[in-house]
Amino acid sequence: MSATTRGAQVDALSRQGLLVTTRWTLGGNNEGAVMRSVPEWAQRSRASWRYSGQERPAFAVEPGPGQESVWDYPRPPRLDADRREVVVRIGTHEIARSTRTVRLLETASPPTFYLPPADVRMECLERGTGGSRCEWKGDASYWSVSVPDGRVDGAAWRYANPLPGYEGIRGYLSFYPALVDCTVDAMPVVAQPGRFYGGWVTAELVGPFKGEPGSGSW
Repeated sequence: MSATTRGAQVDALSRQGLLVTTRWTLGGNNEGAVMRSVPEWAQRSRASWRYSGQERPAFAVEPGPGQESVWDYPRPPRLDADRREVVVRIGTHEIARSTRTVRLLETASPPTFYLPPADVRMECLERGTGGSRCEWKGDASYWSVSVPDGRVDGAAWRYANPLPGYEGIRGYLSFYPALVDCTVDAMPVVAQPGRFYGGWVTAELVGPFKGEPGSGSW
């Protein structure tokens, strides 16, 4: 596919409000321009990863019918629209409900679900302190969630100005399933291993998952 054709596809998808995947954004003659706009710290970090989804390692679990292996996800990560119903609660208090989320799929990690702010009770959220930095998505801000029964600090995060290729989640929010209750089509979500990671482990996934002991270079 020529760079001109690819660019036309991207423009058409953007006009329709659909996602532009990293695969298109970084392809063809545009790749050099995109990389020049990525900070050096991010480029260095991106180059350090061992796996990129091209081939499953020998220790990966073989997926069965209807299952997904996180080792088939790409690196750079890909953004995919997901129309399953996602609900986020603290106790009996519903914080968010959406059927138009975006999953971020990255090699070795369970997907992260990002919800549009229109589907989140933003009056329950308050900008928290600190933040974090991702070599793919950029700088994230943390958000606390308050309900009548209490407050959970750092329960959510968002990227106000994501790096090139990840504009599809600009302003969207994701939640740590270790801190709040999350479901996908009424099925409970299990938190990704490791204290830092925010991936959502759902029933169709097989690993092993990044965050487990010895997985630092995955």
